[in-house]
Amino acid sequence: MTSSTSASSASDTVRRSRRHSRLTSHDDRWFDRLNTAFLIVVVLVIGYPLWFVLIASVSDPHAVETGRVWLWPVDLNLDGYARVFAQGSIWVGYRNTVVYTLVGVALHLLLVLPCAYALSRRNMAGRTAVTWYILFTMLFSGGLIPTYLVVKDLGMLDTIWAVVVPGAAGAWSVLVGRAFFTQSVPEELAEAATVDGAGDIQIFLRIAIPLSAPIIATLALFHGVGLWNEYFRALIYLSDRDKYTLQLVLRELLVVSQETSQSGAGEAGSLIEQQRLASLIKYATMIVASLPLLIVYPFLQRFFTQGVLIGSVKG
Repeated sequence: MTSSTSASSASDTVRRSRRHSRLTSHDDRWFDRLNTAFLIVVVLVIGYPLWFVLIASVSDPHAVETGRVWLWPVDLNLDGYARVFAQGSIWVGYRNTVVYTLVGVALHLLLVLPCAYALSRRNMAGRTAVTWYILFTMLFSGGLIPTYLVVKDLGMLDTIWAVVVPGAAGAWSVLVGRAFFTQSVPEELAEAATVDGAGDIQIFLRIAIPLSAPIIATLALFHGVGLWNEYFRALIYLSDRDKYTLQLVLRELLVVSQETSQSGAGEAGSLIEQQRLASLIKYATMIVASLPLLIVYPFLQRFFTQGVLIGSVKG
């Protein structure tokens, strides 16, 4: 009797387990479908504007204005790109922006990584006070005029350093780097290296840095995008056209083309042509400014994904 009861109880348990498994599996499938549908909508919402700018830059402006351009180019036209790249200043701007970005990213990493590593070590004296000081700088700044006076007094006006040095060491970058080193370079590993005779600099260069590809890629990409799109500091501090960034050159080209198209000078046919060309240039400049970043990002995406998850999992 007892054996029969136990067998029946076990059978009921198995049936309930199977029923629960089927329900769970069914719920998981629906969740996956809804999640996939949601992500597809997000991708379309984010990606379509960029796709529209791309096809509008090679379509007839009249077709764009009348709403005939939706998914594919209409009446292929490359006059906007021809006009943009015919300007010698574009190549000067590209060269300057590439130099500013590379130098700025190198300086950023040179300042941020050692600071972040030092703050991640528990045996650093005063690390709490330094961390709070860094946090304070995220809430307050000196303002535009005091910053301009500092840059001027340091003799950096109209030089590469006026664009690169201000903001070279960001508080957010230091704190994210500190969190990464705390998780990826535990105190036990550093203590073991110390026992073997390694100093702090050797531990940083030979142990911490080789393990830091994700955070290096993340910080480099964030700071590099900011420098590539740098506009305001270049507008304030640079007056020599040979030192203009790409964004300033494109702004100047866009403003000139729009002013020409809006002026009443010339024949009606010429004015219509100028307006058409101004519309093409507007979209072409967006692609010219964004394309290099879109090319570089896939190569850093794997490390970048790991880096942005820093601090989300405790362990």
